Amino acid sequence: MSDYTESNMKIPFGNKYLDAVITIPEKMRPYAVILTHGASGDMNFSHLVSLASYLVSHGFLCLRFTCKSLNIVYRTKAYKAVVEYLRSSADYRLSGIFLGGRSMGSRAAASLTRQADQDNDNYVQGLICLSYPLHRPKLYTKLRDEDLLLIKSPVLFVSGTADELCDQKLLETVARKMRAPTKIHWIEQAKHSMAVPGRPTDDILLEINLQVLSWIKELTE
Repeated sequence: MSDYTESNMKIPFGNKYLDAVITIPEKMRPYAVILTHGASGDMNFSHLVSLASYLVSHGFLCLRFTCKSLNIVYRTKAYKAVVEYLRSSADYRLSGIFLGGRSMGSRAAASLTRQADQDNDNYVQGLICLSYPLHRPKLYTKLRDEDLLLIKSPVLFVSGTADELCDQKLLETVARKMRAPTKIHWIEQAKHSMAVPGRPTDDILLEINLQVLSWIKELTE
């Protein structure tokens, strides 16, 4: 017998539905993690599946969802619909949730976290940014840091030192300016895709998963 249940679901969003997968551990902690993908791909992107499986094995409910729009405002609204769905469901007794995403998905999660903080909504416990796209390639003067600088909830960044969309020094400078308690974990030699020449993918994913789990446990235990 498995120690979790996994279900495909459709989450209402305006006059549409968002495809999602919810994974529920048999012995569940009172916290959930929501994850979404970048500008390409979907909720079945390998990094999200790996992280969700790892967190579920440690007692955290995980919900992954797909929203393929390239409009960040639309993506943020979709993310909010997912949060409200989970929050309003009587099936889960949650004390709070963590918002997470990869690349553009982490931008949407950051935007929604900022909104929650401005509303003094303590339901959102923290923000997980995997490969946060701080800038476009080589455009170091135009930073996507507006939401980050206004967030008050704890933030975890997991990025590669060779990420062409997130210069190491620039992210560390932004983090020092942020109001929120922040932690940055750098994956050595990883690019935006988190690929590292000569290093097995599974090894990289385990490093990411360990960092996310330990950070969440620090905040919830």
